[in-house]
Amino acid sequence: MGAGHAHVLYQDRTSPVHRLPPEVKITAMVAFTLVVVATPREAFWAFGGYAVLVAVVAALARVGARWLLTRSLIEVPFVLFAFVLPFVGRGERVDWFGLSLSVDGLYGGWNILAKGTLGVLASLLLAATTPMRDLILGLDRLRCPQVITQIATFMLRYLDVLVGEAKRMRVARISRGDDPRFLWQLRGFAAGVGALFLRAFERGERVYLAMLSRGYTGRMPAVWQASGTATVGQWLRGVSVPAVAAGIAATAAVLT
Repeated sequence: MGAGHAHVLYQDRTSPVHRLPPEVKITAMVAFTLVVVATPREAFWAFGGYAVLVAVVAALARVGARWLLTRSLIEVPFVLFAFVLPFVGRGERVDWFGLSLSVDGLYGGWNILAKGTLGVLASLLLAATTPMRDLILGLDRLRCPQVITQIATFMLRYLDVLVGEAKRMRVARISRGDDPRFLWQLRGFAAGVGALFLRAFERGERVYLAMLSRGYTGRMPAVWQASGTATVGQWLRGVSVPAVAAGIAATAAVLT
């Protein structure tokens, strides 16, 4: 797993956020998301405060607003569902420009939109400032179950291999007159997918046998012990954002 395995969301920058250890950023992102989810939906101002925190972190990380907004379109299906709720919700209703909207549906739609968007933006900032290898390293340092980190490691290691194999198989099909754009040639595409699965399975078996021959016993070396971990100062800087968010949530809970 070298530098060539950086994922497409990673932004190679030099910033204080990039320099933080991965376990600190993962913990901060999860804590921030939990605080956002726990905030009462009626506390509109609190979500504005969370948005300001996200904007500050994005500025420190030198991640552009356009990049974040473009990648956050992944939540569009949930946004559409949020816009439907005011029309199908029950209970008290209000009239707005001739439309009868459910009050509970309005709160529910706002709740999904605000919390979902903030969660997606926090996840994007983590992905933009942390290479995939470091994410797995951070999970390992946080004592995540090793079977999960091993699966993620092998998936990352061989994803590029499988993508390259699929591209070569597609070129081979096209060079033999196959055109996957036509529906009646779907059989050839399905056969290619099956062949790719068999090749991946056989490659996995060979890799596993090679690992056994080198002394693999079902557990990978503890990476978090072999390399330096986060310092107290780095932890304090990292948890400052969820700490401020927790203060906002506590205030919102008292005032709501």
